[in-house]
Amino acid sequence: MKPALVLLSGGLDSATCCALAKKGGYTLYAMSFAYGQRHSVELDASKRLAQFFDVKEHRIVTIDLAAFGGSSLTSSLVVPKNRINDTSCGDIPNTYVPARNTIFLSFALGWAEVIGCTDIFIGVNALDYSGYPDCRPEYIRAYEAMANLATKAAVESKKMTIHAPLLHMTKAEIIKLGIGLGIDYSLTHSCYDPSPDGLACGCCDSCLLRKKGFEQAGVPDVTRYR
Repeated sequence: MKPALVLLSGGLDSATCCALAKKGGYTLYAMSFAYGQRHSVELDASKRLAQFFDVKEHRIVTIDLAAFGGSSLTSSLVVPKNRINDTSCGDIPNTYVPARNTIFLSFALGWAEVIGCTDIFIGVNALDYSGYPDCRPEYIRAYEAMANLATKAAVESKKMTIHAPLLHMTKAEIIKLGIGLGIDYSLTHSCYDPSPDGLACGCCDSCLLRKKGFEQAGVPDVTRYR
């Protein structure tokens, strides 16, 4: 069984991505990040999911993106609420964390080389999302091209592949897919601004997208809201 490294945030998308990798017959390795995010409760969700999917090894890497801030997820900026129901305003909200996916993928790329893995899975989505530039198809293609220029493995003809299987799916389609794969979405967490005891706010972009997805999928929303 080939190894696959999954970026496992603890959210709905990363859980579905992990399920797809498991269905593909890979031996699963998971990487999560404590990066100074206000919604660090998602790390508890990542641990639950790692156990649920029986990953071979789960690493939680500590980095300090709060050191330079610039995002309401890593600073005292206010998380925007109730923007609009479909969150497709056209602007990039302050929940965007500068260079986050580039940093995460770089850590994943390093660990992948160490464990002899050439397949990295990331749950980015270009349809139902908040306009983040590092969730676009052209970004994933560019990063994969860079990975195959920058690594010893690629030089030795072990091509790196960045899998983004949810890239062109709506949130409802992702949820339906995940239900079919047997995911328990009550294990996941998506909210950007949860209460101290981990309850979702129900009003941030991520919560709105999640609510909309469950509604359109015709699936009961198992999220614990305030």
